[in-house]
Amino acid sequence: MKITSLVTGGAGFIGSHVVNHLLKKDHRVVVLDDLSGGTQENIHPDALFYKGSILDIELIHQLFTEYKFTYVYHLAAYAAEGLSHFIRHFNYQNNLIGSINLINASVNFGVKCFVFTSSIAVYGTNTLPLVETQYPQPEDPYGIAKYAVEQDLLNAQKMFGMDFIIFRPHNVYGPNQNIGDKYRNVVGIFMNQILKNEPLTIFGDGQQTRAFSYIADVAPYIADSVDLSQAYNQTFNIGSETVFSVKELAEAVTRVMKSTIKIKHLEQREEVVHAYADHTVFNTVFRPKTETSLEKGLKEMALWVKAHGSRFSETFDNIEIKKKLPNSWK
Repeated sequence: MKITSLVTGGAGFIGSHVVNHLLKKDHRVVVLDDLSGGTQENIHPDALFYKGSILDIELIHQLFTEYKFTYVYHLAAYAAEGLSHFIRHFNYQNNLIGSINLINASVNFGVKCFVFTSSIAVYGTNTLPLVETQYPQPEDPYGIAKYAVEQDLLNAQKMFGMDFIIFRPHNVYGPNQNIGDKYRNVVGIFMNQILKNEPLTIFGDGQQTRAFSYIADVAPYIADSVDLSQAYNQTFNIGSETVFSVKELAEAVTRVMKSTIKIKHLEQREEVVHAYADHTVFNTVFRPKTETSLEKGLKEMALWVKAHGSRFSETFDNIEIKKKLPNSWK
């Protein structure tokens, strides 16, 4: 009998890659996604797809009753850190309450392991490199929501014995990414701007630093984690070791896209300036292969982006607070 896994957000970027890898492992995969950020074309045809929200408790109960999931991979989220300041209710509903709905069902139906993609946003401004033993100090509602879910999983394991694995990925990019979202995913934003012959927009001076992580260095390990008993009830930073400034990223994207488009600097926004992580715990447990270089990863993504074309950047319609909202988002 096949292992049955639920992947929330399986039509999205990281989720769709996790789905593909689970299918290679011969899991029966059920995808739950409301298509607010992902697309149906991202979903592998061998997966069972349900269009719906993690806020729909009745649908969640129906799926858990019918499929009796062994594992839950929870990747559904609206991952816009900067925008989360201005959509607080939406953020907590989708990124916290929706997650609690899934945790409740997983406990009630005896799920063997709950795999959660958190974020290094939980650290906020902290001593670098960021390590799992640091006390999280999230500086935006998105990071706060992610950390709250982490804490709830710790409690659920202690109280009910449901095992979990938490990943804190950072700045992941690659094929299947929504390049039409102007609020998140800077690599996709830059490539979309180039396709539309627009300048590459950077908040502030571009000296913010991040480690940009190629999807092939992230998704397979998330999928495989349930097979490693030593990963259970642990938290892992996952992603690239190599740090670049946002300005350096813009220059690299321009090179691989063979573009001469210039950079346009916008007003500085509220964000963590420097964020990159240590991966010692992950490396010890997972023993990863060689990391994909930024140049190689960008070239792979550029091929996919050029084949699929530019996408329209929609404006988020439900801004709850307009005070201090960056002008470019109005």
